[in-house]
Amino acid sequence: MKIYTRGGDDGTTGLLGGGRVRKSDPRLAALGALDELNAALGLLRPQLSDAGGARDALGRVQRDLFHFGSLVASAGGASPSLRDRLTVPPWDPADMEADIDRLTALAPPLNAFVLPGGAPGSVWAHLARAVCRRAERNLVSLSGETFVEAGVLVYLNRLGDWLFALARAENALAGVADERWVP
Repeated sequence: MKIYTRGGDDGTTGLLGGGRVRKSDPRLAALGALDELNAALGLLRPQLSDAGGARDALGRVQRDLFHFGSLVASAGGASPSLRDRLTVPPWDPADMEADIDRLTALAPPLNAFVLPGGAPGSVWAHLARAVCRRAERNLVSLSGETFVEAGVLVYLNRLGDWLFALARAENALAGVADERWVP
């Protein structure tokens, strides 16, 4: 199987389940942001001290992001049988919140805004958080034009919080103080 199809040479791309859209379509901006987030998480994983299984959690998140990309790429054009196969439940936001609380307890109390930086795992987690927030914004924008599963928006919002808590935990575990933002 060749990885090039030449199908996109005219500035369009195919959607899962059929149909083609321009590469400037908001759906592709959302898919691209999910892809960038997944790549950022791939960079983050080997940098972690592995705060209580965070590497495994990130592996699950990466699989969830592929799932969400499939949902976005198939919205409106996928057959019912395809949509049914794409309903694998992702990491539950309530479970994610419990892990946010666990990670938060590893770091000192938060009483100021912090600048991204510190230990390598923290730096990469902050970068992934910023990419996550962009993916969330792109999907919110897309939801104004077409159906986007509400659970995807909730998930990404919570994931941004989880990545922030992970960044702070990584600094704490490395013995590096968060740098406070002083206006």
